[in-house]
Amino acid sequence: MEQELTKKEIRFKGIPASPGIVIGPVYHFRKHEPLIFVRAIADDEVEKEIERLSTARARSQKELQKVFEFAEQKLGEEQCKIFEAQKMILEDNVLFDAVFSRIRTEKKNAEHLMKDEIEKYSRLMAASTDEYARERVNDVQDVCNRVLRNLEEQKLISKIDGSNVIVSHNLAAADALIFSRNDVLGYVTELGGATSHMALLARALKIPAVVGVHQIDAMVQAEDIIIVDGFNGIVVLNPSKETLKHFEKKRLEYERFEETLAPLRDQPAETLDGHRVQLAANVELEQELEFIKMQGADGIGLYRTESLLLGKEVFPSEQEQYEQYRRIAESLYPKQAVIRTFDIGGDKFMAQSVRENNPFLGWRGIRIMLDKPQIFLDQLRAILRASSLKNLLVMFPMISSIKEVKLAKQLVDQAKDDLRAQKIPFDEHLRLGAMIEVPAAAIIADHLAREVSFLSIGTNDLIQYLLAVDRGNDIVSDLFQEFHPAVIRFLRRIIERGSQGHVWVGMCGQMASDPLATILLVGLGLDEFSVAPAVLPEIKKIIRSIHFTEAKHVAESVLEMKSEDEIKGFLKRLMKNKFPDIPIG
Repeated sequence: MEQELTKKEIRFKGIPASPGIVIGPVYHFRKHEPLIFVRAIADDEVEKEIERLSTARARSQKELQKVFEFAEQKLGEEQCKIFEAQKMILEDNVLFDAVFSRIRTEKKNAEHLMKDEIEKYSRLMAASTDEYARERVNDVQDVCNRVLRNLEEQKLISKIDGSNVIVSHNLAAADALIFSRNDVLGYVTELGGATSHMALLARALKIPAVVGVHQIDAMVQAEDIIIVDGFNGIVVLNPSKETLKHFEKKRLEYERFEETLAPLRDQPAETLDGHRVQLAANVELEQELEFIKMQGADGIGLYRTESLLLGKEVFPSEQEQYEQYRRIAESLYPKQAVIRTFDIGGDKFMAQSVRENNPFLGWRGIRIMLDKPQIFLDQLRAILRASSLKNLLVMFPMISSIKEVKLAKQLVDQAKDDLRAQKIPFDEHLRLGAMIEVPAAAIIADHLAREVSFLSIGTNDLIQYLLAVDRGNDIVSDLFQEFHPAVIRFLRRIIERGSQGHVWVGMCGQMASDPLATILLVGLGLDEFSVAPAVLPEIKKIIRSIHFTEAKHVAESVLEMKSEDEIKGFLKRLMKNKFPDIPIG
């Protein structure tokens, strides 16, 4: 390690994908990507070339089946579904028949034609504005590389010696899973997002990960020492002795702190002077249900139904959706789950892409569902059928007007009529809510409160629209400020209007998961926090260690401040004084 410490320390900022802090040597994974050349084949080689591709396809299917079985064994039935998309590609006879046909007509080698055919699909998805669609490019390319590797009869790297942090330009979910059979400390990649299959897998495996770390692949060398901070998205290559001590201390402090949080699991999120809030979790995959129970969640404050679209070319059927929602309701009972209707468009997956100049201000969320009433009705009927335990709630995303809410409620009534006609039981008093993520909705929150049972603030989009900052744009990302005075004032307005309308107000955006914001949000009167499952115990610890009267004073002080720097400085000093063990970035 002394030799490594002589190298210059380099810090990177990426996207936190799986929480935890790890320190260890690098295993630099460069995935074998075959160089494919065009080669003409003779007439008598055609059938032999087709047989080569058929054999490579069969080997690839066997490999992927083993990956699928290992995932099922290690993660459970639901989590291993992320590999179904790849299995479906290998089972796609239309794709392979097209390649076989081209081999016969063009008389070219299988490698070239397979790669060319796959790249048609990849280019279409890579050009999409939808994050989920772009992430699926990795699935397609991984399948292609698997087939090409088997055409060349190359071996797959799966075993590594020692405890390592895997660093790679890109890492497919299958690679991450296979490497997890070794003593993997963490994952770092240049590509990928927090919703990529690899990121989801890392969280399920409880392996710290940071993705979107630009240029690290060119700078890292095997055996370099690296620090991965999956809480804050920080990666440090060749850390100095001082930096090592700092992060080792943070790691040990966090582990000790985690132990102290365990007794809080079954305790309510209640202040020292008896003010109670609901502390729920944001959930994307069914596999996370057991984890949120272990974390002591009061239920689900946001279930992202878009996960049902992964690996599909069409929207799931009513029956498929019903079975998923029923499992959630039964697993959580008597605790409640808020099911958000499909929030697609913008940066989110769509089964049917539409090219738009500005998708964030375009056809997305409730707008799409109201324009596609049959798809919307399928989802509403599925939720209603699963609601007989009376612990499901429905939330409409991207609301900007009363008209949208009324139209959505009309479709709910129509779905209820459909089920009554079939004598299918459901919760007659199913509670409906609206997401507040558009400034217009914040301004008319008092009117919305008369139409729904609850409001839930989606800070990710609300801040983006309020400050005119694209949160995915690296050039202006520093301007995305959750503690901007205008944001705080908007939050106060929404919470006050909801309270005056006698509905509860929650928050399911990223700000709810930020420990730095907890005391402020309690003081503003937020009724419900829906947070990332990993930070739930910390948020509960903060709430149970403060007085509501104190939190209100903090909120009053913050509302008088004029800049984000002033607000963050004040809150950081407060947190450092009261909760020195909680990492706040």
